[in-house]
Amino acid sequence: MSSESKPWLNWPLTLPQGKIAYHGQDATQYAEYKALHNREFLTKMTKEIRQNVVNQVRTAAKAKLNLESTNGVAIVVMGGKSGDWELYCSDTDKAVFRQESFFMHLFQVNEPDLFGIIDLSGENDDGKGHSVLALPFLPASASRWNGEPKPISYYTTTYGFDDAFICTTPEGSSSPITDYLKQRNIHTILTIYGQNTDSGSFTKTTAVFDGIEQFNVDKSVLHRELSLLQSVKTDMEIEYLRHCCNMSARAHTFVMANIKPCMTELQCEALFTAYCAFYGGSRANAYTCICGANQHGSILHYGHAAYPNAGVLTDGDMIVLDMGGEYCGYATDLTRSYPVNGKFTEQQKAIFNIVRKAQLAVYDEIKPDASWPDLHRLAEKVVIEGLIEVGVLCGSVDDCVTNFVAQMFMPHGLGHLLGLNVHGVGGMIDCEKPCAPGVCWLRLGRKLEKNMVVTVEPGLYFNLSWINDVLKTQPHLEQFVNREKLEEYRNFGGVRLEDDIVVTADGYDLLTGAWPSTVEEIEEVCKLRYQ
Repeated sequence: MSSESKPWLNWPLTLPQGKIAYHGQDATQYAEYKALHNREFLTKMTKEIRQNVVNQVRTAAKAKLNLESTNGVAIVVMGGKSGDWELYCSDTDKAVFRQESFFMHLFQVNEPDLFGIIDLSGENDDGKGHSVLALPFLPASASRWNGEPKPISYYTTTYGFDDAFICTTPEGSSSPITDYLKQRNIHTILTIYGQNTDSGSFTKTTAVFDGIEQFNVDKSVLHRELSLLQSVKTDMEIEYLRHCCNMSARAHTFVMANIKPCMTELQCEALFTAYCAFYGGSRANAYTCICGANQHGSILHYGHAAYPNAGVLTDGDMIVLDMGGEYCGYATDLTRSYPVNGKFTEQQKAIFNIVRKAQLAVYDEIKPDASWPDLHRLAEKVVIEGLIEVGVLCGSVDDCVTNFVAQMFMPHGLGHLLGLNVHGVGGMIDCEKPCAPGVCWLRLGRKLEKNMVVTVEPGLYFNLSWINDVLKTQPHLEQFVNREKLEEYRNFGGVRLEDDIVVTADGYDLLTGAWPSTVEEIEEVCKLRYQ
């Protein structure tokens, strides 16, 4: 097969050293790097998003608040604060600042201590809404640490604001934000407050400022409408996410071509992070990398503080690599699983192909109005069929499905919405969360819609601790498990295959483009490490 049908064979699978350049250009001129940091494109995309927000929120606010018009109504959004990133009692940052996702979606400015304002007045005139950025006041001494402050014109030009101002507060005056809103005859402000239906957590950046009590404050409209808008992407967002996902797929393939026995799991994380930063300008991963070899691969969120990707890779181990870069606030979420030595055993190949078959079965059914819980059940059924075939499960497929046997081997949902959060918001709006085993773990219960971006991530794991816990509480499931055969997989770990797709009018589109996805393709890339 030619490199045209296997584009990853043309991807750079090394990091340039010394004075090696990109075809005579500096690093920021690399094609993918330029696409991911094209400020003109990002500003146009964000202005389109803001206009959609203005249109939708105007309609929702009038209906919910019983208003004839939204003249005198403004959206006020508070971004992340400097203090959110302090390390205990230290004055140093615990991590590079990352903007709160609702703020990033609306304004794209990745700096702390900001307020964004969208005046919804003028719906009968130009209709576009008036967007304003309120910047924090910094004393002259701040330049010693932070450099010269950027001028107001930088923010209006770079991010497409109609206006911006610095929150200086002369002695005896009220809040600059209050003053600004009054100058624009604002009487009602809409702030973000609500519960994330995915995590169960409530908003932590609801806008507060001196003088807010002088306005009618509504918290009932904005969170729902912004969550709905984030859950269905614009065409420009999808175009941007293609670049993001493709870059993370390249980084995964780079790891695939460089991983070797005796490396540590953390070195796999380091390779991925370095590639995303070097070629894609990503300063942060979208989540903590999961790099679980052998039985660590059966721990769904391995890589956390108690298990910090510290294991050593052994020849013959399977490894589950769940890693995604973050680009200008947009998350990616991809997983590949394969043997550390690059050559599948028959046992490893069989389990991998069960998971791949489940993923392909789901792909065939993805389209608008498809039920995500139904697709989850489809993936479970394929996993059960495969486990019966290899002898780990006993009985009929129907009996195993009816008794929710798959919960022992795929203890997570099929996938979730993706966007400015790796677990995208709005997945359970206007629907009841399923409570049956298996589907109770889903983060998406709504029917699929065109331009939703979702992960498709079936998995099969041999976490004997979890399996035994399930059997203790549901002993009737013991009849379906071949204990002797299961013991053969004690140190196997698991397999997860995860891709990011967009729902189209009649199916789906793989946002990464083609990348190694089969046993044969992965083995081909792994061979490159020895050439």
